[in-house]
Amino acid sequence: MGKFSLYNIPLRNLADGLHKFEYVLDDQYFKAIGDADSDIRRGKVNVDVTVKSVSSTFEFSFTLNGEVHVPCDRCLDDILIETNSTNRLVVKFGHEYSEESDEIVIIPEEEGEINIAWFLYEFVMLSLPMKHVHAPGKCNKMMSSKLNKHKAVAADADSDDSLDVDDTDFDDSVEEESNEATDPRWDTLKGLIEE
Repeated sequence: MGKFSLYNIPLRNLADGLHKFEYVLDDQYFKAIGDADSDIRRGKVNVDVTVKSVSSTFEFSFTLNGEVHVPCDRCLDDILIETNSTNRLVVKFGHEYSEESDEIVIIPEEEGEINIAWFLYEFVMLSLPMKHVHAPGKCNKMMSSKLNKHKAVAADADSDDSLDVDDTDFDDSVEEESNEATDPRWDTLKGLIEE
């Protein structure tokens, strides 16, 4: 992690008390830390780090504010997403590196420092919504038309009932088909379902 030495925090040299660090995660950072499959293409995120040191335990508090560009799940064009999050990490000295939980990390005492570059990337990724989609009507028109052209159509559907990608939320919920015949044993239970 030589190219991320800026994100090394020398814990062994920290006196007891509060210590503050500031970072800016920019396009160069996201290009260097991400891989070909990374969702984040570029961005600018301001990071405030507060480290509370008590003997050999260090409590990190992270505040991240900014915006990143990720590909739209529908049209693959960039979409700007704001990221705001607060995160916590507890670092302790031990014999070897280990991640005890999502919030507790053990680092070798002889090393005496931690590199937080990857933790910052994970915090940004975890703050993003699951679905990255443009607002209705904002997707790339050419890609939307290609998607409409290649979408699956039921055999009994009319060709005029084409799906307009920009007006659909692409909800993953399962729709009930009311045209199918049901087992009469279940008909009495239908009255129990609250609508």
